[in-house]
Parts: sequence; structure tokens; C-alpha cells
Amino acid sequence: MNLMHLRGKWKLLFTVTALLVLPALLVGCGKKDSSKAKGYTPKKLTVEFVPSSNAGTIEAKAKPLEGLLKKELGIPVKVSVSTDYNTIVEAMGSKKVDVGYLPPDAYVLAHKQYGDKVLLQAQRFGIKEPNDENTKKLVDYYRAQILVRADSGIKSIKDLKGKKIAVQDTTSTAGWVYPAVEMLDHGVNINKNGIKTVQVKGHDQGVLSVYNKNTDAAFVFQGARKLVMNDQKDIMKKVVPIYTTAKIPNDTITVRGDMSAKWQKKIASAFKDIAKTKKGHDIISSVYSHEGYTDSKDSNFDIIRKYDKEAAKLDK
Repeated sequence: MNLMHLRGKWKLLFTVTALLVLPALLVGCGKKDSSKAKGYTPKKLTVEFVPSSNAGTIEAKAKPLEGLLKKELGIPVKVSVSTDYNTIVEAMGSKKVDVGYLPPDAYVLAHKQYGDKVLLQAQRFGIKEPNDENTKKLVDYYRAQILVRADSGIKSIKDLKGKKIAVQDTTSTAGWVYPAVEMLDHGVNINKNGIKTVQVKGHDQGVLSVYNKNTDAAFVFQGARKLVMNDQKDIMKKVVPIYTTAKIPNDTITVRGDMSAKWQKKIASAFKDIAKTKKGHDIISSVYSHEGYTDSKDSNFDIIRKYDKEAAKLDK
């Protein structure tokens, strides 16, 4: 009986101890998971742009953002320019870049591959023809155009068969995806029909390739001719659009996928506040013609995913 009684006491002691220890273990696990859920907190913020025109020029214009962002965020900031769209997507995926100024197609790729998160979309003044004139209305979209020389005799998409076209990287929404897909809708496949493509770096280079007769046409964003107006005063007369695409969601400010919710909010607020200052507005306007930023969400880019599926048909 004494032995049985002793065993009963040990069982009771074990049970009580287990009940006391279990909550502590659960709390410990909860703390670990909670800490993990907080996400990445930057000690130094790296911000990278993509080159819509001369990369060196963009970097010089964008560099002053370092000081403005440091003042808003309270940590050191480094601003640089990527060589192309794919490079910045990979840099964000490998955690070398925290914030990317990504065009819509590059954002969709970054979100799909690495779970990167869109914070903001740029606002620009709308553009109308002729001569890429600005409207007074701020919009969160832009369009792509196909440009040719006015004296080329090329009047429509069908006239591009057998011609040479300057394009951007295949992840460029305005410099490839939208014009190529809408050409296909008009019965012309850029990968077939005797068309030769020449990849150039920057939409200004696309405009100049047509102006200098190096190519017959170019895919650019609407308004790209303004990039070269200071050097080529007659650009609006010599180079003209033959086609303008549907609306494209504006450029994004995107952060790496593991960025903490707290820092996502801080970064979004910083860019919006900076854009409202004279110095900040001058910077973003000179770099990308941005006038300000508005909150964004992933579903805004479902239209890009639709176009990407259509673009896949180009090789069939």
C-alpha cells in the first residue's frame, strides 16, 4: 500500500509539473513566432531605381533623396540605379536591395518570384496628343506608344512587318509587353513576320534610334520624346506615334517581401511626405515625371498578369 501510495504521489507531482511547464513552453513558442512575424527591420535602407533614360543622369538626380529619406526614417539611406529591370528584381530577391522603383511588369515578376510587396503607385499628369502635352489631371496610369519617323511611310501596325524595332527588356511594360501584345491583337507577331528587334537601354535611346534612322520604330512610354527635346528641338516633327496602347498602371514603390509591417508604413509615409515638399517633388519629377504617390495594392496589377499571359503567345 505504501508503495502504491508513493507511486500515486509521483504521478500527481509529474502531472502538476507538466501543467506548470506546458504554458511556459507555449508562451516561449509564441514569443518566437511573434518575433519572426515582425519581419525585417532595416539598419540602413538601400533604394534602387531602374533606368528609364540615361542611368548616370538618373543617379545624379536621385542621389539627393538619400538625405531626405534619412531625415524622415532616421537611418542611413543609399540610392543607386540598376542596370536593367531584371537586375533590380534579383537584387531585391537576394535581399541586397530593400526598396525598388519598379515598373508594373517588373513588380509582378518580383511579387511572383519573391513575394515583394507594392506600397505605392506614382501619380503623373495625364498626357495627350499632339506633342505629348500634359493635362492638368493627375492619374495613376500611363500608356505606351509605337514611334516612327514622320517621313518613313509607316502608317499602321501592319506596316511594321519586316521592319526593325527598338525595344526595352522583355519585362518592360511599355518597352515591350503592351505594344507587342496589342500588335498581336492587330495580326502582327513581333517575333515573326520578318521583324527584327534591337534592345536599347532607356526609352530616350528608343526615341533617338528612330530619330537617327537606326531603327524603323520604337516601343516607348507616351511622353518619352520629351526626354530628348533639349538636344533634338525638332523631335516632335521628325518622330511621331502611329499607335497608343491601353492604360498601364503607373510605376511602383515596392519593398522586399520580408519587410516588417511597421517599416512598410514608415517607408510609404516617408515617400508620400517627401513628394509634397518642393525639394522632394523636384527630385521625383525630374527623375520619372512623378508628381506624387498614392497607396496601392497587388490586385491593381491583375491587368498586367493578363497581358503577360497574352505575351506568352508570341512564341507559339
